[in-house]
Amino acid sequence: MDMTLREIGNTFGVSRRAVQGYEKVGLISASGKNERGHLLYDEVSQERIRRIKLFQQMGFTVKEIRDIIDAPDDILKAVLENQAKKMKEQIDNMEIMIGEVYGLIKNL
Repeated sequence: MDMTLREIGNTFGVSRRAVQGYEKVGLISASGKNERGHLLYDEVSQERIRRIKLFQQMGFTVKEIRDIIDAPDDILKAVLENQAKKMKEQIDNMEIMIGEVYGLIKNL
């Protein structure tokens, strides 16, 4: 089912500006307009927004997402494996920092 910009925002938790930005860089496109003239986004665009948001949560920039969103599966797999490795390193570093914070608290 096609959704308006407002419905997209409510469903996916993205701002109007973000959706417009995705359109501007070619990540998605409106599928048409409703009787009131509001832009509509089809299920393909909705799935792309879901994927864009996931990629952003993983730390990818919009430019990086533009480069990988339509990549062949083998390339996407390699990129995601590399990103997962980076995320794991960040988690490890945060755990060390948390330990140091608790150490500081203990010494207060």
